[in-house]
Amino acid sequence: MFSTFKLKPGYLFTLAGIIALFFLIAFTEIKQEQKTCKSIVIEFTDESVKRFITKRDIKGYLTNQGTDPIVGEPYSSLDFRKLEKRLLQHGFIEKCQVSRDLFGNLIVTITEPVPVARLLTLDGRNGYVEGNYVSEAGTFFPVSMNYTARVPLLKGTYFSHRSTLKDSLSQPVLDLLIALKEDPFWRALITEVSVDEVRNVIMWPQYGSQQFELGQPTDIPMKLEKLKLFYKHVLSLKDAEGYKRVNVQYRNQIVCE
Repeated sequence: MFSTFKLKPGYLFTLAGIIALFFLIAFTEIKQEQKTCKSIVIEFTDESVKRFITKRDIKGYLTNQGTDPIVGEPYSSLDFRKLEKRLLQHGFIEKCQVSRDLFGNLIVTITEPVPVARLLTLDGRNGYVEGNYVSEAGTFFPVSMNYTARVPLLKGTYFSHRSTLKDSLSQPVLDLLIALKEDPFWRALITEVSVDEVRNVIMWPQYGSQQFELGQPTDIPMKLEKLKLFYKHVLSLKDAEGYKRVNVQYRNQIVCE
């Protein structure tokens, strides 16, 4: 015969009390850890791209280069919105979100600007000099010691007094730059883009001596498609090297000189 083992009710209450006490202590320790910042965890929204800034840079921005420590500080003294505004003052950060997890870590999520061109600024003595990048969002942001993006150079009198391309007048120019970036053919071919004061656009390829004249940055898909067909089927011929200008600004026409 098998015997059964039964716990007396008193033992059951004692065991339940010990287990409850254990969980209470563990919960209290976790809550205590949550009250202060345990560490700073930096995350990027796109982990596959090369970085203009490092995690060390971001921690420096976040803490004012160490003068405003965060780790070990109580969360009651940390203003997340203030920390986000502090980060957004730096051009290498397009978007950011500061939050905390259940283990007391401060989570900082960073979105970097995506470059579509690099602006050449006009120096009265030395001609053009390389300056800021232009992002997909139309903002200008500085060059970085950590990474140099391969994007077309952008110049012209249109940019003389502009600090952004976020206005409605500049949107077609920005749309063109984004279209060049998103198409592998143009991304590999175009090295320089010029926009004059009335927005007429000229582009220069990496290979060949031609200049491509688009006129106004309107009907961009149609103009780029015409230019691509002409480049592939005409400029590939040996005698096509005599063409120096290729103009696609007129509908249903390609003018070559």
